[in-house]
Order: sequence, then structure tokens, then C-alpha cells
Amino acid sequence: MPVARWMRRLAIAGVLLCLVVVVLGAYVRLTAAGLGCPDWPGCYGQLTPSAAQHSAEAQAQYAGRPLELGKAWREMLHRYAVGTLSAIILALVALAVGARRQRLVSVPFALALLATLLLQALLGMLTVTWRLNPLIVTLHLLFGMTTLALLWWLTLSLPTSSWGASTLRGRPVSGGGASPLSSAYHLTLFGLAALALQIALGGWTSSNYAAIACPDFPTCQGSWWPPRDYAHAFVLWHGHDLNYEGGVLDNPARVAIHLTHRLGALLAATALTLAALFVLRRKGLAVARPRAWAVLAALALQLAIGVSMVLRAFPLWLATAHTAGAALLLLATLALLRALSAR
Repeated sequence: MPVARWMRRLAIAGVLLCLVVVVLGAYVRLTAAGLGCPDWPGCYGQLTPSAAQHSAEAQAQYAGRPLELGKAWREMLHRYAVGTLSAIILALVALAVGARRQRLVSVPFALALLATLLLQALLGMLTVTWRLNPLIVTLHLLFGMTTLALLWWLTLSLPTSSWGASTLRGRPVSGGGASPLSSAYHLTLFGLAALALQIALGGWTSSNYAAIACPDFPTCQGSWWPPRDYAHAFVLWHGHDLNYEGGVLDNPARVAIHLTHRLGALLAATALTLAALFVLRRKGLAVARPRAWAVLAALALQLAIGVSMVLRAFPLWLATAHTAGAALLLLATLALLRALSAR
């Protein structure tokens, strides 16, 4: 089936490129290059930072934001990667709609993927034009992860795919009763929800520059409960006329955000560990065991990165790897959930 083969290749390419886009986005944010190009979708009105560098007129339009070539290139490389990913997603959607009679992919699913892409484009524009508003930056991360999740689920679900062939058969998970399959599915689903919440908290921590508010572990500023301000820590909207680069919150609010992120990590780790161990302890779920091990391995890696990042004073490579680890953990959790999906 040529269409299925092409969709599988495009889906795998989309997953890999989306993973690169997510990690590259984190790198751009962590190197303070999010406003390296103060306009969108170009850079100082040009297609490339090099063209902007040689155009005095282009730079004069943004006199308050001098061109920094390194930051501009990092931002534009991220945009070029997003553009390529967009082309892959559009091709996937076109194939899904064109082959709808073959029922390779649900058309509503394909349209949801397209809608997520369009929303991501809007959030990408607002991230720049609203100067790194934390709410927009966090949503941009969340929907980037959502795009990755949808592409991965598509890859796992395509027919004749070795990725999606090992789903378990049994009582539908939506039915009554408490079969091991149903219990494992719902435990994993809860773990996925906890992970999604933790990713959102991670985005909020990063966009408010709260990661360095607690430079030690397991304590924070030498105390288990340092002064913290929850009243201002999670105010979602401060307006779009501020420049949020570097953050606008006081230290107690950033401490509150950081501590909440740590508690979220504990919740997500507990939920995912319980789900994986449940699968490993049930003989009838043997097909899903490799994916349960993958969840535990990705979780251990992510926790190790998170702790090491604090203990080593937040080096750039570890901070970037923390986002990559979250993405890998998301992929592993979805793979386990897909294996537990009774069809």
C-alpha cells in the first residue's frame, strides 16, 4: 500500500524533526535568543540574518533592538526547522484526506494535527511580538509537545507498522470492570496527565526565569521552605505591553514556581512508576513490558538530568537536555498507552 508507506515515512520524519524543533526551541530560549529577530516571520524584515546585517534600512526599523547575529541565526534556524516540519504535516494531512476511503488515518485526527500546527504558528508569532510573555511561551511549549505527541501517535497507529502492531487485545478499556488491561490503561492515562501538568509547570518555570531561584537540592536556598509568594507566582496575564525578557517577578514568586515544579516532578514520577510497575507485574500484559521499561528508563534519565542540572549550577547543555528528556518521556508514555489500547 504505497500511501501507507509514504505516510509512515513522513510520520517518522515528522516525529524526529519535531523532537529537534522542541529541543532547538529550548536552546533558543535558554540562550536568550527568543527576541534575536524582533519581528515575525522574517528577521528585521529579511529572509536571513545575514541579509539583515547588510541592510542598514532593515536595522533602522528596529533601532531599539540592535542586531546580534548569533542570536538572530539561532532564532531563524528554529523557524526554518518549523517551516520544514509544517510542510511534512501538510503533506500528511493531504494524504490522510486523499486516502480517507482506505481509513489509514482518521480525518478528524489529521485535521486536529493541522489545527495544532496553525495554533503553533500563531503562538510563535505572539511569542516574539508580545516579547516573551510567559503565558504565550508556556503555551508554545505545550502545543509543541502536543504536535510531537500527535505525530508519534499517528506513527504508532498506522496499519502494518511494527511500532503499532503490538497492541494488546481484550476488553475495551472504556467498558466496565477492572481487568488488568483496563487498570493499566487508566493508570498510564493518569501518568500522562500528570506528565502534561509537569511539562506545563516546566514551561512556566523557564518562561519566568525561575529555574535558578533554587540553586541547591533537595533544599532551596538552604531551606526546605524558603520565603515564597504564591499570590503572584501563577498570575497568568500581566498584559502584552511589557518586555518579559529576564523575567518580571520578584524572587519569592520565582521560588514558589520552582518549588511547585519540584512537587509536580514528584507527582508525575510516582504516577508513571506505578503504571509501569503495574504492567511489569501482570503476566497478561507481557507484550507491553518493553514499553513499561522504556518509561522507567526515560523517567530515571529525566530525574537524573533535573537533579544534575541544579547541582552543576544549570549548565546550558543540561538545561537543554532537560527539555529533550521531557520529550522522550512523553514519547515513551504514549508508546505504553498505545500498547494498552484495546481495539
